[in-house]
Amino acid sequence: MSDFSDRLKEERKRLGLNQEEFAALGGVKKGAQFNYENGSRAPDTDYLFSIALAGVDLVYLMTGEPSASTMSDDENELLAGYRKLDLRAKARVLGVVEGASDADTIPSAPKNRSNITIHGGVGQQIHGETFKKVVGPQMVKAPSKKKS
Repeated sequence: MSDFSDRLKEERKRLGLNQEEFAALGGVKKGAQFNYENGSRAPDTDYLFSIALAGVDLVYLMTGEPSASTMSDDENELLAGYRKLDLRAKARVLGVVEGASDADTIPSAPKNRSNITIHGGVGQQIHGETFKKVVGPQMVKAPSKKKS
């Protein structure tokens, strides 16, 4: 969802409203809402002010970046901590996020892979992969006991 009309539709759905209900919040008719969501028309400031009062994130609507006021406490804490990191640490964090979000959706993932998640307080969740070494039976020998 990269443009205004897509984000407007996304915000409407986030609030659980159909086009007619959302249009009423903005003081317009359903047809106008349809036009805003398909990109053929742009809303005026009165409409934007009205939907903002209903909980729409105007910063996100205009820029595609959520405003800090709409983020949860743990998202704000995570963002504040991320901003304090140097470039190398930021790259590691992004790698962890990418790996954690893709871990269950990668079709080419090795069959001997399992995931582990350890929960703690905010910022203390560890999610990672563990790989089991597959060893053939011919390579494993049980220790022999000497008979006395």
